[in-house]
Amino acid sequence: MKQQRVHILVSGKVQGVFFRQALKVIAKNNNVVGWVRNLTDKRVEAILEGDNKSVNLVIEWARTGPANSRVDNIEVSNEEFKNEFSTFEVLY
Repeated sequence: MKQQRVHILVSGKVQGVFFRQALKVIAKNNNVVGWVRNLTDKRVEAILEGDNKSVNLVIEWARTGPANSRVDNIEVSNEEFKNEFSTFEVLY
């Protein structure tokens, strides 16, 4: 299966609502690796690597997020697959 890497930026009410932790669980459940972190401008940023289907499932989840979040916009940029991660981490 084809591997892909994407960079996502999620805006809305996405900090302080367990967005990062929930994204980590969804990513791990779908064998997607990379990282997620909060940005100072109140957005959440993530790098996702995995097979196309799995990465797309995580992106689709991020369009809604966890129960207490409100996603206003999500920017998805394709990047060159680097195979540089072995886990999915929340960065602080």
